[in-house]
Amino acid sequence: MTSLSIAIVCKNNERTIGPVLDAARALLGELEQAGLGSGEIVAVDSGSTDRTIEMLQGAGARVVHSPWLGHVRTKQLAMDESRGPWVLALDSDEPPQPDLRASIVRAMRALPPDAAGYRVNRKIHYRGRYLEHAWQPEWRLRLVRKDCCAWTGADPHDRIDLRPDAPARLVLDLAGTLRHDSFETFAEHLAKQVAHSRTSAASLHALGVRSSYWKLVSSPAGAFLKQIIVKSAWRDGVAGWLAAGSTAAGALMKHMMLLELGSPARPPKD
Repeated sequence: MTSLSIAIVCKNNERTIGPVLDAARALLGELEQAGLGSGEIVAVDSGSTDRTIEMLQGAGARVVHSPWLGHVRTKQLAMDESRGPWVLALDSDEPPQPDLRASIVRAMRALPPDAAGYRVNRKIHYRGRYLEHAWQPEWRLRLVRKDCCAWTGADPHDRIDLRPDAPARLVLDLAGTLRHDSFETFAEHLAKQVAHSRTSAASLHALGVRSSYWKLVSSPAGAFLKQIIVKSAWRDGVAGWLAAGSTAAGALMKHMMLLELGSPARPPKD
């Protein structure tokens, strides 16, 4: 019996996927040792040309090849391909830490009949330590009963939600850390922010959302202050200030792009 499917989406992630696969295999071994059935790793790969597929196969993962369908649809495909009644959805840079794996085993050992899923707290790991304040807490619904949940949201801000017709609706929180190896430097993070801002602006524009001059000014400032003051990101030292600044930069770029998309081109002057 496949008790748990660990679903991963990836493309050219040889730098980060190794610890994810190690943690996934460890978790499946811990579940089997606890008498909770065997599990599987299923990965949707969108055209890797590095060692990602080789690493997946070495870890015993079942690889599904698919073009990139966008964040929401690609992750939903990984869930749809999962054979277990429960799915742990992971990105290719998110290794569950031992404390979280222990919480998952305990949860799977005593599942309430009305449980639909469990949220985990994801933490950025940067230069050898976690950011304990910036972007914290970041609760994500990731361990889910397959027939109760689905990926939703507007790319690139995907999320798992309960289905309207879910037969169970209880969502609980798990202790432990989902480590996020999102970037090695904030220069790398800012480069990712450009692509994410472009995708976000396009998704929001398609949904009829428009920006304004006021939002262009206020949104970055609000994003910065939220991290520094509300989240106390300053307590993370330089990294906290950089996290607040990059959040503000992302907000600025998103509203710049959204404003441009919503502005008709002016006819040339004679």
